[in-house]
Amino acid sequence: QVQLVESGGGLVQAGGSLRLSCTGSGRTFSLYAMGWFRRAPGKEREFVSAISRSGLSTYYADSVKGRFTIARDNAKNTVYLQMNSLKSEDTAVYYCAMSNRLIYSGSTDPADFDSWGQGTQVLVSS
Repeated sequence: QVQLVESGGGLVQAGGSLRLSCTGSGRTFSLYAMGWFRRAPGKEREFVSAISRSGLSTYYADSVKGRFTIARDNAKNTVYLQMNSLKSEDTAVYYCAMSNRLIYSGSTDPADFDSWGQGTQVLVSS
């Protein structure tokens, strides 16, 4: 059974930065792409970013491109999301997720990720 545990959320002023971490267990971490999604109050869950199993390919939603950076350390079974220049519209619960596909091509569909963390709250004050 896969377990994903996020950390690093919190309260930050607009323009500030946060780094989210997600550590996985229960499946060979390095074999699967990892993603970050978020759900803002009253909105649907949306794709934020993803990274291939090797870390060589990264994908971003247009709304975060240039501000967020995803990275992974397979030796630590951990994926990171560095969030800079935060805006109030980035306020959401952020979830990390593990892909269920050995070959990942940048899908933003949550259905292509079968394991999810419990979420970490990010609150950006304006």
